[in-house]
Amino acid sequence: MSITDFLTDLFNPDLAFLPKALAIAVMSSVVCGVVGCYVVLRGMAFIGDAVAHAVFPGLAVAFVLQGSLVLGGAVAGIATALLIAVFAQNRRLKEDSLIGVFLVATFALGIVIISQAPGYAGSLQQFLFGSITGIPDRDLYLVGGTGLVILGLAFALHKELVAVSLDREMSRAIGLPVFWLDILLYVLVTLAVVISLQTIGNILVLALLIIPAATARLLTDRLGMMMLLAPIVGGASAVVGLYLSWSYDTPVGGTIVLVTTAAFLTSWLFAPRHGLLTKRWRRPRGNALGEQMTASEPSYQNS
Repeated sequence: MSITDFLTDLFNPDLAFLPKALAIAVMSSVVCGVVGCYVVLRGMAFIGDAVAHAVFPGLAVAFVLQGSLVLGGAVAGIATALLIAVFAQNRRLKEDSLIGVFLVATFALGIVIISQAPGYAGSLQQFLFGSITGIPDRDLYLVGGTGLVILGLAFALHKELVAVSLDREMSRAIGLPVFWLDILLYVLVTLAVVISLQTIGNILVLALLIIPAATARLLTDRLGMMMLLAPIVGGASAVVGLYLSWSYDTPVGGTIVLVTTAAFLTSWLFAPRHGLLTKRWRRPRGNALGEQMTASEPSYQNS
């Protein structure tokens, strides 16, 4: 399918779900790109996976009650994030151990709840892998509004979140409320995950949090530029992924993740300073220059 055909389908009234899917995919990718920068800086990718599983009981309850999936997932995810933050204050157990406990417990609870609903098998597949069809208008507005709130909080407390992500002990020493900033970050991650579930699905949503931010980390050493590049990578991958998915009839979530992964691999190989091939290309030039300078230097051994 050509790009012109894809644009024609976007404005086709009979395919009203397609522009909705594109809007949600781009919005969620941009938000996840920004929030994912804090996740990557802190080295807490596991929390994204835990939150993605933690929202599942809320999705299941919302499905059984025929309510909003976004709202149900948000409530369950935030509740689990708060529990992790509270339990993590007991330093007897490390944070990753607690995350592992809540990850499996909440996901198991979601499976039990949704198994009681008639026709749950198809709904379970939609939750796990996403779906671009049947997105109601209220979810489109909810995702947009929630995304603005997430970005507003992230930018308003950017310095504090970066400080806690880089050095928690120093943050405590200078008087920052580390506990509440932890909770805020968990909540931001939860909301970013929830608004991404419609398109990307529960299993693959972690990719939107980690891969664009990791790609941006390879491309620049400046934090501000990283915060700019990550949502650009995520948003562009959503557009390209949806186009390829629509053209070749492949799953939307998996296609977007593969496009994002391709961007990461390209950066890993060709990033200006940190790319693998870029470093190897520079090394021979540097060695040759060093050998030339050594050869041109006068020898004083026999003088």
